Amino acid sequence: MIEQFFRSFELFPEQEIKDFLQLFEVRKMYKNDFFVQEGENCTEIAFIVSGIFRSYYLSDEGKDITYCFRFPNQMMAAYSSFISGCPSRENMQAITDADLLILKKDAVDQLVKDDLNWTQFLKKIAEQEYLELEKRFFQLQRDTAAKRYEILLGTQPDYVQTIPLQYLASYLGITQRHLSRIRKDVSL
Repeated sequence: MIEQFFRSFELFPEQEIKDFLQLFEVRKMYKNDFFVQEGENCTEIAFIVSGIFRSYYLSDEGKDITYCFRFPNQMMAAYSSFISGCPSRENMQAITDADLLILKKDAVDQLVKDDLNWTQFLKKIAEQEYLELEKRFFQLQRDTAAKRYEILLGTQPDYVQTIPLQYLASYLGITQRHLSRIRKDVSL
């Protein structure tokens, strides 16, 4: 899976992919484990082999707000902390058991220093993150909760049923009761 992920960027020769994949470490995480917690520095990125993660923060009132999910075949990091070296303002938590491939920041920094393709790769990742953030912003401003649910269901149908209702409702910006009504109206 990870080889295909890197091939999709059309930046790296096959041998280069094989070489840098040896830098990744395997990590098993269990449901409710944290990849990073608020206040910690994010010093690694992960490729999700299996499992689902949520990103959330606590509001000033202490309310848990889920704003992002990560699924298999995606990269994951507390990106602003990773690039700035500052403590994370978010929590990234496994909501299922998960298998990750981890790359440490110092290894990423060395790859960028040694290979212009890595600079291009990180640029593309940053662009994708920006586009995803913009899409999420516009969904929250323009789309109904039902539409946002349908979009999530359309892009991740195999995983949406695995996500606990309280996290889905928080992500959609609605109550669990409202989510239950939406789920009744939307056919799988």
